[in-house]
Amino acid sequence: MASDAEKLEAEVEAAEQWQLVNTPLGEMWSGRTRYAAAMYFYKRGEMNAETLEVYRICARLDAENPLPIIRDRGVGKEWLKRMGFGQ
Repeated sequence: MASDAEKLEAEVEAAEQWQLVNTPLGEMWSGRTRYAAAMYFYKRGEMNAETLEVYRICARLDAENPLPIIRDRGVGKEWLKRMGFGQ
């Protein structure tokens, strides 16, 4: 059973990763930053492999928004909802 300190640490880490997966488009290294954060959510079971693959493809494209690609591929519907995309 996780202690309160471990739970708090996990919540802080998740909040940091959420900020990173939402790194603004066009910033230097932002595609790689978003991909690294996406891997975190994938490892936690909060993102499927197809969605993670889109982030991988976009990793070197700092100005490319992965969300429309995820939508166009018909994958990651829950992730898009969580990101507030298309609402």
